[in-house]
Amino acid sequence: MIKSGVQKIKDKFSNNIKVVENYFFMTALQIINSIFGIMIYPFVIRILGASSYGLYVFALSVTTYFIGFISFGFSFPSIKAIIANKDNLDAKSAIISSVFTAKLYLAIVSLVIFLVLLFTIPIMRENKLIFSIVFSQIIGEILFPVWYFQGMQKMKLVTFIQLTFRIVSLPFIFLFIKSPADNCIYAAITSLTVVLGGISALILLQSKEKISFQFVSMRKLKSYFQDALPFFWSSITGILKQESVTVIIGSFFGMRDVALYDLANKIIILPRLLTTSINGALFPRVMENIQKSVVKKIIRYETYIGLAVIAGVVIFGYWIILFLGGKQMIDTYPLSIILSATVLVWLVVGCYISFIFVPENKYYFVTRNQLVALIIFFVFCIPGVLIFHNILVVVASLTFSGLGEIVYCNYLIKKHKLL
Repeated sequence: MIKSGVQKIKDKFSNNIKVVENYFFMTALQIINSIFGIMIYPFVIRILGASSYGLYVFALSVTTYFIGFISFGFSFPSIKAIIANKDNLDAKSAIISSVFTAKLYLAIVSLVIFLVLLFTIPIMRENKLIFSIVFSQIIGEILFPVWYFQGMQKMKLVTFIQLTFRIVSLPFIFLFIKSPADNCIYAAITSLTVVLGGISALILLQSKEKISFQFVSMRKLKSYFQDALPFFWSSITGILKQESVTVIIGSFFGMRDVALYDLANKIIILPRLLTTSINGALFPRVMENIQKSVVKKIIRYETYIGLAVIAGVVIFGYWIILFLGGKQMIDTYPLSIILSATVLVWLVVGCYISFIFVPENKYYFVTRNQLVALIIFFVFCIPGVLIFHNILVVVASLTFSGLGEIVYCNYLIKKHKLL
């Protein structure tokens, strides 16, 4: 009996080794990025100061709008296409070439829009250099196809690239960041890390994966844009909601408050990434054999995980903030508690999207859900800011919109009997 049980466990682990490996390296990748930010944060915030560092975060939020536009929701349909053509080199080359070309077109449009904004919006015009440096990170979005390695279940290659450049960048940060005036140097180091990572991934695709690249005409890209469009609307509304928090805080309250919000994000980003990577790692495996009972279990367990994270932030958040930012950043504590609820949202809504809406080809449900969340955010945020003029209103509106996503997803699932 015992031997039989042990053997079953071994067989189950053996059958799911790729899922485990993919989850490990996807999680490791996210952990590297978040730990890197947390590790240098005490140094950077004390040298640059809250306002100077907040300006960098503000510039990064603006760039994230463009990165979201360039990514255009290609990841989900491209992962599915790669999974279906794992052993077909020509098909994989065609998929990657198409996505790369499509992103290049979108990057050109983004550059034109960015230049117009750079010379017309006061805060961008007065800080042209740092906004331009951070904007260069779009190159990493164009060149680094994380979705390809995820579909091939080779996330360890991505992790290795990211880890290498993060480590290499550390001494430069500690050597060259000496005062608040060095925020452009800090932006250059972090942006160069992203760009070099993209270039390395491109080389890896050619040398190790034997992928060949071709320029694809816009006419042939039509189907790619059509397949990605529902995900684009979903992702861009999510980005608009998420990054607008930083933009609104910076516009109404100032760059110091942007830094406070950024630290609150850092407090919850590690547990959020540790948990939400589960859905991405499970996606290729679950897609092979969708079972409603399994999906229900995943949702239930991830709900428990989300609630545990909220409790953890309430108990330990104050001391973590004191360690990372010092007393000057202690106002971050209530923000981090409010934001911790977004971990639950990301987990549960991620399950709905990955394991219910996508397999049922209900991509437009994802878009509707994000649109509802965006509307909820602005309906509560804008009047709240004008009436109360408090940063807590902005963060609470973000969290409340996320809870609205869960409610709306449940409504759609019950109405259409999807689970």
